[in-house]
Amino acid sequence: MGTVGLSFGSATSGTGFDVATTVTSILALSQGVETPWKTQLATLTAQNTAFTTIGTDLSTLSTSLEALTDFEGVTAEKDGSSSNTDVLSLSSAGPTAVAGSHNIIVSQLAQTSSVYTGAIANASDTLSGSISIQVGTGAAQTITVGSSSDTLSSLAAAINAAGIGVQASLVSDTTGTRLSLVSATSGSAGQLTISNALTDATTSTALTTQVGLNGQDAKLSVDGIGITSGSNTVSTAIPGVTFQLLSTSTAPVQVEITNDTADVSTAMSTFVSAYNTVVGDLTTQEGNTSTGAAEPLYGDPTISLLQTQLSQALFGGAASGSISSITQLGVTVNDDGTLTYSDSDMQATLNSNFSDVVGFLQNTGSFGDNLTTVLNGLGTTAPDGAVYLAEQQNTAEETVLNTDVSNEEALLATESTNLTTELNTANQELQSIPSELSEVNEMYSAVTGYNTNT
Repeated sequence: MGTVGLSFGSATSGTGFDVATTVTSILALSQGVETPWKTQLATLTAQNTAFTTIGTDLSTLSTSLEALTDFEGVTAEKDGSSSNTDVLSLSSAGPTAVAGSHNIIVSQLAQTSSVYTGAIANASDTLSGSISIQVGTGAAQTITVGSSSDTLSSLAAAINAAGIGVQASLVSDTTGTRLSLVSATSGSAGQLTISNALTDATTSTALTTQVGLNGQDAKLSVDGIGITSGSNTVSTAIPGVTFQLLSTSTAPVQVEITNDTADVSTAMSTFVSAYNTVVGDLTTQEGNTSTGAAEPLYGDPTISLLQTQLSQALFGGAASGSISSITQLGVTVNDDGTLTYSDSDMQATLNSNFSDVVGFLQNTGSFGDNLTTVLNGLGTTAPDGAVYLAEQQNTAEETVLNTDVSNEEALLATESTNLTTELNTANQELQSIPSELSEVNEMYSAVTGYNTNT
C-alpha cells in the first residue's frame, strides 16, 4: 500500500495542514479495492447492451418467420379476378378459398322491396288513419296515426322507432312529398306487404300505395350449379370468396382464384433480412471495437451456441413433397453465414409447387416448425432462452458486485469520519505550538531575567 505525507511547513509555524485533502488522499488508497469490481460492472453492462440487441433482433426474426408459418398468414392469402367486372366484381378471397377457375352466369339480380304513398302538396298537413306493414312472412304490424305521429315526418319517425324491419323516409319532388318504405332485408325474404289506410286530414285525400320494387332473389349458376341469393353480395357460392353481382349476362364470367405469391415472397425476403441482422450481431462480437478493444461478448460461449444452432436449423426439418431444402426457396447460404434471396427463384417455386412450399414451412416437423422451436430456445424467453439465461447470469454477478461496492463505500464513509476527527485533533495541536512556545519563552524570561525577544 502507498503512503500519504503531510505538508505543513515548519513544525513551529502554526499553519497545520489541509485535513479534507489529507483524508481524501488516504481514502483514495483504500478505494483502490473497488477498481476491479467497477471495471467488471462496466464489462457486464456492455455485455447486457449487446445481449439486448441480439435478443431484440432474434425476436424480430421469430416474428418474420411466424408470418410464413402461420396457417392464416401470407400463405393463406388469395387473389381473385373477374373476366367481366361490369357483370361481377370480386370483393375478397379469404384463407379458406382454394385456387382455381370458376364459370358464373348471372340471370337475375336481387332486388330490395320498396313501396311509397301518394304525394301530398303540404308535408305539414295533419294525417289520420293507420298503415299495416308486413316484411316477408313475418307478422304484420300496424302503426296508427296519433298525436305524436300526425304528419308524414312524425309518422316516418314512429315507423323507424317501431323496429319493424323497414326504413321509412320522405321523398319530395315537384308533385309534393310522399312516404317511402324500403325493406331492411333484400331479396324475396324482405318482400313488403302494405295495407294503407292513411288520409290527408287537411284535404281529405287518401294516400294511395304504389309499389317501387318487388323483392326478388338473385339467380346465378356457378360451374353449372343453380344458386339463388337474397343479396347481390354473394359469399356462399364459392368457399372463402365474396363477389358482387352488378348486372345480368348470358355469357359466362370467369372468376380466377390464385395464391398470393407476391406477399409470400415479400415475407420470405423479410425473413432473410432479419436472419442476416442476427448473423451480423453475432459476427460483430467476434471482433474488436473501433478503439481496438475486444467486443463485450468476445469469446462468450453464448455467441458460439447461437451461431451453431442457427446454422444447423437452416437445414433441419422434414421435406414436403418436392421441397426438401430452403435453398429451393430462392435462398443461398453464403460463406460468412448470411443469406442471399432471389425473388424470381422463389416465385418460380411458388408457381410450380405452392402446396409443397406451404408444407415445408408449416407441417409438423417441417423446416418452419423446427426453426420456430430453435428460435424459441435461443432468445429472451424465460425460462430456457439462451440469451435470457446469459442475462440472468450477468444480473446475478452484478448484484454481488454492487453489494461489494456498497459495503466498501459504507466502510470508507465510517473511516472518513474517524480520520477527519483524528486529524482535526492533531491539526489543532500543530496550530497551537506557536502560542505554547511563546508561553515557555515568557516563563523563561521571568525566571532568568533574560529577554528572549532581543
